[in-house]
Amino acid sequence: MLKTRTIRSGLALAITVALVGTLAACSSGDSSGGDDKSLEVWTRSGPEAAASYQPVFDAFTKKTGIKIDYKPILEFDTQLQARAGQKDLPDVLINDAGSLGNYVSQGFLLPIDKSSIEGSDQIADKTWDENRGTDGKYYGVPWSRQAAVTIIRKDWREKLGLPVPKTWDDLSALGEAFATQDPDGDGVADTYGMVVAGSAQSGYALRWAASYLFQAGGGLLKYNGDGTYKSVVNSPEAATAVEWMRKQFCTPGVVVPGSINLTTADTPFFGQGTAGISLTGPYNISTFEANVGADNVEVIPMPAGPGGGVTSLAEGENIYFGASSKKTDLQKQLAEFLITPEAQELAMKVTTNEAGVVSQPVVRIPVNKTVDVAAVTGDPRWTVAADAYNDSENFPYAIDFLPFRQIAADELNAMLSDCNSDIPAGLKKIDDGFVAELKNQNLSQ
Repeated sequence: MLKTRTIRSGLALAITVALVGTLAACSSGDSSGGDDKSLEVWTRSGPEAAASYQPVFDAFTKKTGIKIDYKPILEFDTQLQARAGQKDLPDVLINDAGSLGNYVSQGFLLPIDKSSIEGSDQIADKTWDENRGTDGKYYGVPWSRQAAVTIIRKDWREKLGLPVPKTWDDLSALGEAFATQDPDGDGVADTYGMVVAGSAQSGYALRWAASYLFQAGGGLLKYNGDGTYKSVVNSPEAATAVEWMRKQFCTPGVVVPGSINLTTADTPFFGQGTAGISLTGPYNISTFEANVGADNVEVIPMPAGPGGGVTSLAEGENIYFGASSKKTDLQKQLAEFLITPEAQELAMKVTTNEAGVVSQPVVRIPVNKTVDVAAVTGDPRWTVAADAYNDSENFPYAIDFLPFRQIAADELNAMLSDCNSDIPAGLKKIDDGFVAELKNQNLSQ
């Protein structure tokens, strides 16, 4: 493992040096790109998300005359690495906020002067601060945010006469009732409680577990305030959270059987009508509605963990400026438009394009403070989602968190798959891995 990471670090350094050289050469040119009033823009998107982005870019072009060469990319990072090897990155990237540290370490991004971005004061300082690198500079303009929410089959809950869960114990009881009391009324024992993507692959186990870990008062990494971090994962609070999560897996029916090996691509159970609880992003509200009916999709405030914690895992997307671009003025103009209420609201709408593709909103919780998500969507459930983001915690965006995510997911998966697992030993193993990775990334004090 160490050899692999050392090779990766060497490659990253080589790419960084190459791109820095390219950037230095480009910076001597016209920052607007000369007469070329166009931008190549990439998003990590399938056709549904692309159908949402296109009207936004069309509105920008109509307003400014700047053309957008828009490329929705599914294999985003693979193709980005290829373009980095050519020293020719896209002008603008819109991708996961969690990619910031990884991209900065590879020299992919230009730093951003927050004070020069018109409308920057309409974004909360908390959201801006998520986009600082370990050097204190900003490397992304916030575009969209979201936090995990608990979604429940309302019709099932009401049929069984059960209240909205307020605590973890309530949530467990509801999951068990969905598994044992025939909430769909078909007389067959074919329903379950929680939908969980519990695979270690790509860190899925941690993405599901993180909200509960935070709600119990546990954590992962703590910022020391000087560009370094320390591991805080091995704590009594974390042990309490893992014990509760393991109990859900080990109580028949509370979690869909086989979830320990599933990714999000393998978990259609809520929409199929076979499971009634999903901890997921609010982007699934419309998807679930299409499958089980809008009246049956209930978004509830996060049931409180020990001590009353309701913190959710937050995620989001940023606007990044490609380091090899010399169109800094055009990059800035696009970013400034994208954070306006006009653009944010356009990206929240569900429409059907000329090809018949129904768009998927690409702004979930707007970063512009003047935009009311519930008013735009006409759906008060989005207020619950916005409140969840206001009481949320994210994985550290300033560093390459992917190795940490995988370390934690591997061991969490192992602990949740064995009803007799040694949880203190498992947390110690995660802690040891975190400490080693902090040293590997020169992030230790």
